[in-house]
Amino acid sequence: MKTTEHTELIRRFADDFTALQEAVLSQMNGVCAPETAAALEQASLVGPVTVVLAHADVLARGAVRRAELSVQPPERLRQLRAHARRVRRARSQAETRYKEERARRLGRRSRPVDPLEWRVARTAFTSAFHETLRQELRDRGLPDGTPQAPESDLAQWAWDRRTAGGELPAPVRALRDCDDDAFVEALLRDAREEENPYLPHDAVVERWNRHARAAQAWGRYAIGRAERDVLACPISARRTRLDALDDAYQDTAILAARSREALLRVTDLHDRMRADVTTGPFAELLGQCRAAALARFAAAEPAAWRGVCELVARHRVDCPEQTDGCPHCHHALAAVLADAPPADTDDDGEHSAAVPADADRYALLTDLPDTAVVAVADAAAGDESALSGYGWAAEYGTTGHGDSFASSSGEAEVIGVCAAALSLLERHEHAPVVVLCDSTEAVGVVEAVLRSGDPAAGHRTLLFPESRQLMDSLVRHRHRHRVQVRWLKGHIGHDLNETADALARLALRRATGRIPPSAARREETRIVRSLGSGAGRLPAAA
Repeated sequence: MKTTEHTELIRRFADDFTALQEAVLSQMNGVCAPETAAALEQASLVGPVTVVLAHADVLARGAVRRAELSVQPPERLRQLRAHARRVRRARSQAETRYKEERARRLGRRSRPVDPLEWRVARTAFTSAFHETLRQELRDRGLPDGTPQAPESDLAQWAWDRRTAGGELPAPVRALRDCDDDAFVEALLRDAREEENPYLPHDAVVERWNRHARAAQAWGRYAIGRAERDVLACPISARRTRLDALDDAYQDTAILAARSREALLRVTDLHDRMRADVTTGPFAELLGQCRAAALARFAAAEPAAWRGVCELVARHRVDCPEQTDGCPHCHHALAAVLADAPPADTDDDGEHSAAVPADADRYALLTDLPDTAVVAVADAAAGDESALSGYGWAAEYGTTGHGDSFASSSGEAEVIGVCAAALSLLERHEHAPVVVLCDSTEAVGVVEAVLRSGDPAAGHRTLLFPESRQLMDSLVRHRHRHRVQVRWLKGHIGHDLNETADALARLALRRATGRIPPSAARREETRIVRSLGSGAGRLPAAA
């Protein structure tokens, strides 16, 4: 009877989002019935639990923000903040459990460890070995793709061949073929109007997952706009605008849940694709390709191959992991062949190049003329909404700061760079203007746009109209050719960098109403005074 009850509960939770969320929150609060707790432990609900907690997390933070803006009693605010912390903690734990469950599931069907000789040769003689693998794949009429992990490219190739020819439903074709902006609009309608049942289709689920973050950013943009409207009016007149803020949080909570669902769906798709290359005929084909590539390498590089075999043979004599195929030994063995210390590995177990500790640490300024004006820009992005702050500080004490909307820290940093550049171009009619920034993404975006003269070159990072308009103003400026943007390592104690950072954080606090105007003015004065009007020029290496 208990088994039947649990089965019914599991089915109900799988089909009813609200019921599942209520059960998860009751478990989080320690008031969950034993049969409900048992049902929630089922592996089939591990993923859905992360979806409902993503939704609950946004709503909990929204409740805190409404309470802050409506001046709720301190005790009520403490309760809401405590609840939000519990939800965030439960969400983190649920996502960890999902990863562990997936790892167990994949572990049951993982492919055998490649021969140690194969892994050592691939790691020690990367270019030569990859070329032999490319040749083998081409000779067989297979895609060469990324030879470090050919199964990923072959999995996509096999999946495309298997699913080719089937007629897609018209709504799926429309989602597959529309441009990116139209697809994001479809995601927003899915959250705000009516759920789109075609998004989970294999033909578009990867696109859904790829653009879900942009849709969430537009939800945070709506929160930011509503938050700004609330702060613009007296507390006594905020009720209607607080309701609009609630609506924005509700929409964004759905976007967060759907974004998490997209990730689960695309992960399931990739797991199914990988299963194709680890079992059956396709796994046999991949094994043949690897073995043939190894033979090609041995023939093309006999001395290297002899060194690999001798080293592996000596290693196997006393390796404690010999019975498991020495799964982690190839990096150290390859380092012996290369006469270098073992390199770090990335999450996929692939070789990653070591970067010198001081490489690109500083923005070198020795090539600039004495007339150049140098400034540092920084930004601070919000958590709940898209409101962001930016600040900049130039030589001789000139500063500026303000707020805008940003979908990411990169977009916020671009806003700061553009604001600094535009201001300094107007202040200094003939001098070169150099803006330093500690975001490599922002530096790359602004450099690409200035080089091409086309603001669209930055649209992948610049999502919102405010940042796009600012970038357009910089590109259309008659003296934009005088602007350079360079990277500066952040938070290393440089006065201009620290001032820009402090101004950006102050601008964000002021934009979100977390500091009164009078206190903000005093803080601004303190920050600028700490820089001083006689800071002078930056050293040659900032």
